[in-house]
Amino acid sequence: MATSQAETGQVTGTKDKDYNIIWFTEQCLSNVLRLETYRQDAERDGDTDLAEFFKRAQETSRKGADQGKELLRKRLAG
Repeated sequence: MATSQAETGQVTGTKDKDYNIIWFTEQCLSNVLRLETYRQDAERDGDTDLAEFFKRAQETSRKGADQGKELLRKRLAG
């Protein structure tokens, strides 16, 4: 399958590389919310190991979102 090498920014109004950072950041934030539900489910079931696992995963996703937001700030300010 061939992949397009063309910049699609003319369609979205956002350069591909900036759009990719925005997408990544949104996905990290969405993951934090989804993992909250999973963590709560595990806690309700008394599975503390699983709840801690999801909590650590949330922290990792939150860190990714923070890094994405910082990178966007730097790139869009310039």
